[in-house]
Amino acid sequence: MTRPRLQVVLSTEEDRTLLELRTATTVPQRTKDRAEVLRLSQRGWTTEQIAEYFDWRVETVRETIYRWRDQGLGGLWDAQRPGRRPQWQAADMAHVEQWLQQDTQTHNAQQVVHQLQKERQVTLSPRQLRRILKKRATVGSAPDRAIEACTTQ
Repeated sequence: MTRPRLQVVLSTEEDRTLLELRTATTVPQRTKDRAEVLRLSQRGWTTEQIAEYFDWRVETVRETIYRWRDQGLGGLWDAQRPGRRPQWQAADMAHVEQWLQQDTQTHNAQQVVHQLQKERQVTLSPRQLRRILKKRATVGSAPDRAIEACTTQ
């Protein structure tokens, strides 16, 4: 059984918006492709032709068109990915970095985690704290003092 032809009808303004979206540099490629799917559908391409052109399944093309009809322009972007939200904010890590730079002692990850829990009510494992600080390019609590002590004379 064949499905009825699914075609998008765009106004001049919508077509211009989708063209701008397609050529924007800050928009994800998936979103650009979805915008182009709509423009091709409006030009008379069938869902099968569009799917072949993009190397997609026909169902994916149809989903894109339905999302456009139901949600409008916002339906072209990906939904938020599943997963746990971060337990910390950038300000928390900036606070930790500032605290480590000001303190004359060196601290291990367990001590920093305890201090973070006490001062900012942020619960992290020592392993996670090390990962975050490494990503932020913080190497230890006193890298400059360690380098100064190791220089040869």
